[in-house]
Amino acid sequence: MTVPIGQHELRERLVVRRRVATQDEWGGTAYTYQQVGEVRAKVSQPTAAEQVEAQQAGSSMTMIVHLLPGADVRRGDHLLRADGETLRVKYTRHPSEPVYLRADVEAIQSEGEQA
Repeated sequence: MTVPIGQHELRERLVVRRRVATQDEWGGTAYTYQQVGEVRAKVSQPTAAEQVEAQQAGSSMTMIVHLLPGADVRRGDHLLRADGETLRVKYTRHPSEPVYLRADVEAIQSEGEQA
């Protein structure tokens, strides 16, 4: 049996931004991210060993975000944290019993920005 996630565990508020296509003034398509809502979440930080291993391998670091099962979060969405960090949703999934929604995310860093 899967244990439901409690509202008290969802301590962080994240802004959900979704990619939308708009037509530019020359008839082309421009893509932007627009806010589509806010969700409460529990963001699990990777361990120090996982961070070092990923950095040495030159790969991205995946973090896990737990949300309520009805949260409108999809693959490709950006989740904006209160400190300004942006997380890109790689994929989402429910456990065998839909008691929470799990999103695997990676931090987006600007070129030249340090972790």
